[in-house]
Amino acid sequence: MAEKDLDTTGLFGEFRRMVRTTGTVGGIAARMAGHRLGIKGDGAAHAEDLKAILGGLKGPLMKAAQLLATIPGALPDEYATELAQLQSNAPPMGWSFVRRRMAAELGPDWQKNFREFGREAAAAASLGQVHKAVLQNGEVVACKLQYPDMATTVEADLKQFRMAMGVYHKLDNAIRQDDVIEELTDRLREELDYKREAANLRLYDIMLKNSASVTIPKTVDSLCTHRLLTMEWVNGQGLQKVLDTNPSQEERNTMARALFEAWYVPLYRYGVIHGDPHMGNFTVRDDFGFNLLDFGTIRVFRPRFIRGIIELCEALRTKDEDRAAHAYEMWGFDGLSRETMTVLNEWASFLYEPLMEDRERTINENAETIFGRDIAGRVHTGLQKTGGVKPPREFVLVDRSAIGLGSVFMRIGAKLNWHRMFQDLIADFDEDALAARQAEVLKAAGLSEFIRK
Repeated sequence: MAEKDLDTTGLFGEFRRMVRTTGTVGGIAARMAGHRLGIKGDGAAHAEDLKAILGGLKGPLMKAAQLLATIPGALPDEYATELAQLQSNAPPMGWSFVRRRMAAELGPDWQKNFREFGREAAAAASLGQVHKAVLQNGEVVACKLQYPDMATTVEADLKQFRMAMGVYHKLDNAIRQDDVIEELTDRLREELDYKREAANLRLYDIMLKNSASVTIPKTVDSLCTHRLLTMEWVNGQGLQKVLDTNPSQEERNTMARALFEAWYVPLYRYGVIHGDPHMGNFTVRDDFGFNLLDFGTIRVFRPRFIRGIIELCEALRTKDEDRAAHAYEMWGFDGLSRETMTVLNEWASFLYEPLMEDRERTINENAETIFGRDIAGRVHTGLQKTGGVKPPREFVLVDRSAIGLGSVFMRIGAKLNWHRMFQDLIADFDEDALAARQAEVLKAAGLSEFIRK
């Protein structure tokens, strides 16, 4: 079956997708409008419905809503609560699709590459599904196959998402989301290119080569295309399954240190972040280290932006408002009033608090069940009063990663000196040195051609 039969439905495919999602998105917009106009309704039930609908869609609409749920006040509370927990429940596609996808990517004799190929999907996600296979040399691999016509699906879903957010923005301008949506758009489009994701895996393998606690699967480049990603199969258990065994505090701390290293060594040493830290994107090794599994949402930052992150933490620690204002400028926030900055500082102080206290502690010592939920409401109210804010594009995935990891650290129950871990990472920080390291690893991974900063 020709590749175009899977992936080139064009305008008609986009129309079908929009028909399928219009009711969902229209309902979201109408309910959010009612929420902001004071119309009473069963918001929790609506949010549950939304989670069920989006969780059953193969595509980016679910991922877009999930990401937006991590930004304070970008959605009503009940929506944010449900969507922050959302993971795809979409069932995998059957063997007929698998045969067609593999033939489209590797040719009609694709099976000659494998000694075995699992007919049933080992995992299913929003943009593709994974099959376990054995190469002719005996190597066990994971093959991630992109679902049919996902480029059309992305474009249709993004149009719908913009519509829903446009309605919401007319009623609530605390967060002006233009740059947020542009960032989300670029990242979702990048996720469609599995050759780029293969380069992302190579990048992380280079950046974390000295880490004994984090495993990055090796790619099989000869079996990677734009819609097929073949990589080493790594063994591990889901985090919740491990937590159900009631691990010791030492084991919990080992897991948290591994995740901290996996996310923040790349950020502070190379200016790179993994923007999707939900629990489906990693597994736990027998020694309580971690396997990272999904590399579609990777963001490369300007070294100056990383300097801004460090500067803001120090400004908050020393209560230096002028330094904080300069840090926000480094981030890309334009024309902040001191009143708006004070509100943003409340959110930043919440995220930075564990890094500013030189003692062992849990990541969040309050009794919140959803990381950051209570303070997000206060920040949203404050932003409304001060005229709102337009977050820069680079803010989006840093914020998402902080919230996502904070939620995981809470679930793990780790108790660590986060301050010392952070200080060890940034002790010799230098913008020029980071820029040089970044350029070197991007080139070595074959990513330079893909990057637009």
